[in-house]
Amino acid sequence: MPALEQTLMTAIHKNKILLVTAIILLSGCTGKPGANITESTELPIIYPDYSGIILPANIAPLNFLIENDGSSFYAELTSDGAQSVGIKSKDKLIRIPQTKWKELVSTDDFKDLNIDIFVKNEDGGWTKFRRITNRIAPEPVDPYLSYRLLYPGYESWTELSIRQRNLESFREWPIIENSVADDNCINCHSFNNGNTGDFLFHMRGTMGGTYFYSGGELKKTNLKTNEMKNGAVYPRWHPSGRFVAFSSNRIVQQFHSADNKKVEVSDLESSLVLFDLEKNEMIPVLFPDMEKYMDTYPEWSPDGKYIYFCRTEQIGENYDYRQIRYNLCRAAFDQENRSFGVPETIFDAAKDSKSISFPRISPDGRLLAMTIQDYGCFPIWHKETDIISLDLETMKTVKPGLNSDFTDSYHSWSSNGRWLVFSSKRGDGLTARPYLAYIDRDGNSGRAFILPQEDPGFYHRFLKSFNIPEFSNVKVNLNPGEIRKTAKARAIQAGWSGE
Repeated sequence: MPALEQTLMTAIHKNKILLVTAIILLSGCTGKPGANITESTELPIIYPDYSGIILPANIAPLNFLIENDGSSFYAELTSDGAQSVGIKSKDKLIRIPQTKWKELVSTDDFKDLNIDIFVKNEDGGWTKFRRITNRIAPEPVDPYLSYRLLYPGYESWTELSIRQRNLESFREWPIIENSVADDNCINCHSFNNGNTGDFLFHMRGTMGGTYFYSGGELKKTNLKTNEMKNGAVYPRWHPSGRFVAFSSNRIVQQFHSADNKKVEVSDLESSLVLFDLEKNEMIPVLFPDMEKYMDTYPEWSPDGKYIYFCRTEQIGENYDYRQIRYNLCRAAFDQENRSFGVPETIFDAAKDSKSISFPRISPDGRLLAMTIQDYGCFPIWHKETDIISLDLETMKTVKPGLNSDFTDSYHSWSSNGRWLVFSSKRGDGLTARPYLAYIDRDGNSGRAFILPQEDPGFYHRFLKSFNIPEFSNVKVNLNPGEIRKTAKARAIQAGWSGE
């Protein structure tokens, strides 16, 4: 055999050996542990704790960390109608490929998603922990989630932004960052519950105003007229898209020196106002004996025929903030005449020495979710705050299983009424994170789970709170230049209609 040919054959032979070796090593990296396995009756410790939950079929992969001690780790995910997915790790990180994840969770009916965790011990054997079983629901979650990111304090609004996340992936983008508007405060963003593409947010400071985004156009409006004692604060869109109800509040912050709470936020005055976008008019909501009450946090019924809100008696000069308790009221709304009926109390929280805030009605009009706390109307500083649901047909309340021992608030319904997203401080008692939970037709919930991140260690490092998470079917893409131009322009002044 010529020397050149012999050299080539030797090289080919060596490459074949290397290729076979590589295949063996590769299969060893991804293969399931096959021998010397001890089964444990204990559940594995994973972070985030994605166990015993109900999740939507279109959610991004639930990547997680295995927190049990070991030298090597293996996770196998299985579900009916899909090929199992095995992932081996040396650093405890289980990152699930999106394509394989979608095959696992695809379903048109409820089905189980099983997770088996194996951990390699010091003696070379493996421990197989008790299986984690989750349920996949066929009802999808809305594709987008919007939230305001800010540091969990009250004295500064630096590095503040409203962002939007695609829940079917890990893509996130800014709707607005306050760095493009001279670092002014931006807050109170609101969508029209998926009924239209309308969106708004407030800005305070030198470029203050209410910014409306509709039909791809952004405009700034000054809603406060000379006739109004206080500005327009908490917004809720009427389903028609023509009106936005606001509360008009005089707000004060009280700082504690000895209490467990850092701050208490209270209203000194509050009433409801209505903004007519077609006529650019502010309209006072004139209820009988309205000077006797403080009304705040408006919410519309899905058919637009009722406005719901929180009400308490008007406080005096020497008030005790711990005795301020809000009940749930509603009044009929005549859209043609822009008028309201006489309010009625439909949930009396004060009789049980409780107070409610943030009424939010499911899209089918049956369930109303609200926060319940010991007193006041600003529950995010109240550790005892829980979310409860009120059946508007039977008027019975349910405390769903999504709650924790820490603040749970700022909730929003998905457009199909099967998912609730909310902010919870259950992680460290200070920083609010977005959690999702399945809600059945009777107001009961599955166990809540934290918004998945591509890096499951994200929440260990990220210091900002997720404020007012809100579902949306609308993707908002605002150009920073357009925001800057609108912010610098003179605000359109709203008119006044004293009907």
